[in-house]
Amino acid sequence: MAPLSEYIQRVAPSPTMAITAKAAALRREGIDVIALSAGEPDFDTPQHIKDAAIRALEAGFTKYTSPPSGIPDLKEAVAERFRIDHGLDYTSDEIVVNNGAKHALSLAVAAVLNPGDEMIIPTPYWVTFTEQPKLVGANPVVVETQPEDGLKLTPQLLRDAITPRTRMVLINSPSNPSGAVYSRDEMAALGEVIIEHDLYVLGDEIYEKLIYDDAEHVSMATLSDELKARTIIVNGVSKTYAMTGWRIGYAAGPRDVIALMDKAQSQTISHPSSISQKAAVEALAGPQESVEEMRREYDNRRRFVIDQLNAMDGVVCDLPKGAFYAYPDVSAFFGRKGSNGPIEDGSDLCEYLLDEARVACVPGVAFGTKPHLRLSYATSMENLQMALERMADAFGRLS
Repeated sequence: MAPLSEYIQRVAPSPTMAITAKAAALRREGIDVIALSAGEPDFDTPQHIKDAAIRALEAGFTKYTSPPSGIPDLKEAVAERFRIDHGLDYTSDEIVVNNGAKHALSLAVAAVLNPGDEMIIPTPYWVTFTEQPKLVGANPVVVETQPEDGLKLTPQLLRDAITPRTRMVLINSPSNPSGAVYSRDEMAALGEVIIEHDLYVLGDEIYEKLIYDDAEHVSMATLSDELKARTIIVNGVSKTYAMTGWRIGYAAGPRDVIALMDKAQSQTISHPSSISQKAAVEALAGPQESVEEMRREYDNRRRFVIDQLNAMDGVVCDLPKGAFYAYPDVSAFFGRKGSNGPIEDGSDLCEYLLDEARVACVPGVAFGTKPHLRLSYATSMENLQMALERMADAFGRLS
């Protein structure tokens, strides 16, 4: 047999999906597992959005759609959201609608990078970021951020990581998994380095509406025309409107990059779901009250979870400014012993919590940092309270 693709063999499977699948399998066996591992809103999709999908079905909107880059009314809704929320103007040929934000990220990477090129990715990173460049033969360059910098990329760290092969920098704000949010000044300082070295920016802004306290979401593209011309913004409806299963993401950016993304999409998936596109129009252009309602509930959970975590001996957790994750430092437990053996790292600790507390979390090593684990508070307050009680009890039994 001929050898298989070296590019795809380099790609690691998603650890978050693996842990979520294991938790689901235990639940199917009747075991009471609380999953804090998946990044998925627990809210239902708002009714007015579901009604739009029903209307599309009843109207027979079930055929191929054109153009492949997204139906015109959805692209206009995307453009209007950029105008309202950020003061950014994008034309239809600067926008492409995709099968989820993950797909948009993949196409953006494929449009910009060639084999051997480098993409700078700061820790902690979403597990997909480091794997997508490998699909096109490019190389992720992981930059280790520091707690004293809020686990955020700094201009000096960026400069130190740039080589003649660097083509793109990934900036995820608000961050999955840490919840860190870059300020305007921090973005501007990074922007200067990006312009100096003639780089593209891939901005994952999927959590932009989930911001807390005094934080402000700032897109790199808003800082100057020159940075807008270098920035590909990726967003979608999954997190803001509780629409993870509808699979609608989108990207806005330089016309030549978007054209390549559109071309690749037309030869792979053809276009996103017709029904989901109509639902996304209603999400973006319809009433927005549910967005703030969900954000307020996440905020209440955020404060509760962080307070409870910091009350546990051996756990240190900063208050995140965005998204719906807690990212505590649990390294104080490394070197201790549980019922299933020594706890050498976060992976061992997460296995211990799943076995002993029946709580599913994701080890920080999956996101490029060893001391941490990630918990999602996108679940009910009842689940969170029970999970945290179980965790505190399990931590207390470590010797």
